[in-house]
Amino acid sequence: MSRIGKMPIAVPAGVTVEVAENNKVTVKGPKGTLERVFPADMKIEQENGEITVSRPNDLKKNRSLHGLSRTLLNNMIVGVTEGFEKKLEINGVGYRAAKQGKKLTLNLGYSHPVEMEDPEGVETVVEGNIITVKGIDKEKVGQLAAVIRDKRRPEPYKGKGIKYADETIRRKVGKTGKK
Repeated sequence: MSRIGKMPIAVPAGVTVEVAENNKVTVKGPKGTLERVFPADMKIEQENGEITVSRPNDLKKNRSLHGLSRTLLNNMIVGVTEGFEKKLEINGVGYRAAKQGKKLTLNLGYSHPVEMEDPEGVETVVEGNIITVKGIDKEKVGQLAAVIRDKRRPEPYKGKGIKYADETIRRKVGKTGKK
């Protein structure tokens, strides 16, 4: 049995969860609304402030979807109550980020500035050399953070580039002089 899949999800006060036909789940909370269609095999039931996800049989496909469906539903509930955020650090001489309206401008040592528009439902905040990506949809927050990091990945010799705040970069030793 899936250890994650069989755990019930507690619905906090101020959050409404609606399960429509075809397993379309709508979660409304203080920070916004999220919708997602879950696999038709999964059975999502709501009773006395808790949601349980169950599977019809032990086929490999259903076993793998069981824990995934429960985690996705839990992430939707956490997103509309607390929200998600990822922090990115910019390291390097002359590397900087600026924010104008919904446009993020990154100067990363290229011949041109890299400009990015905030997608719907996700916002970026710049404080010095730290970029914070915030939103209610965990998938969109993680995707935007990964796209920003890809603009200049950290290199292993000096550690220059954009890295996650909690990421450690394995450093390499540079060349040694000739004797």
